[in-house]
Amino acid sequence: MPHLEWTNKSEALAAAADVPYHLLQFERDYGAAHSGNLLIRGDNLLALKALLPFYRGQVKCIYIDPPYNTQSAFEHYDDKLEHSQWLSLMYPRLVLLRELLADDGSIWISIDDNEGHYLKVLMDQIFGRENFIASNVWQKRYSRENREAIGDAHDYILTYARDPESFKNTRNLIPLGEKQRKLYKNPNNDPRGLWQSVSLLAQGYRPNQMYEILGPTGRKHIPPPGNCWKIIRSQYDKLLNDNRVYFGKDGNGVPRRMEFLSNANGIVPWTW
Repeated sequence: MPHLEWTNKSEALAAAADVPYHLLQFERDYGAAHSGNLLIRGDNLLALKALLPFYRGQVKCIYIDPPYNTQSAFEHYDDKLEHSQWLSLMYPRLVLLRELLADDGSIWISIDDNEGHYLKVLMDQIFGRENFIASNVWQKRYSRENREAIGDAHDYILTYARDPESFKNTRNLIPLGEKQRKLYKNPNNDPRGLWQSVSLLAQGYRPNQMYEILGPTGRKHIPPPGNCWKIIRSQYDKLLNDNRVYFGKDGNGVPRRMEFLSNANGIVPWTW
């Protein structure tokens, strides 16, 4: 796996361990008393180290919005760091944030193209490349600005999990909306209720997913060039025996899988 090298990297690697533990000074309650929520003012590296003894391995979700290093100076902070300074700023903080995450926890980081690709490699080093979940994209601008060669209209939110399988098992599916529910019909009066058909084709070539399917009218179906079936033959036979393969109203259509509304718990979020 590639590793980033930068000036003063050795100091950055030691910074998380070298920063001392210290007590947070209580000032006042905000909102409901004894709610368990904390609003901490101060250097976030010191604050993260102070939180470790109490919250190590317990945080379910972390969202951070670090400096993008846009080479601009703002009123309340300087976003004009030399690249190696930015990496040295981020590294120890990310190390401490990793220690705070629960086994099924995840971290979400806003960033743009100025440092986003370097952050991806840095996160691979600290959290493990195998723990990368997604690079989410969000549209930040809707009006065109003719100041650049190509208009900058989006930013990213990098997502990593402490353990991808645990994170996947605890994800929240998005409930089906009215638009999705309208896709479910029951043209053949199936006693199992409303359903929609889903393609059985997948892109690519897998030898054990290149079999011939015989339709109810005798028509033979094979995947078109560049495609294969999504499932192996034995899985297809189970669907067929369960009357969950649809060949269209006339029986000559390309085979599709029937998915019933009663089994639709929601849809998986996507990266856009």
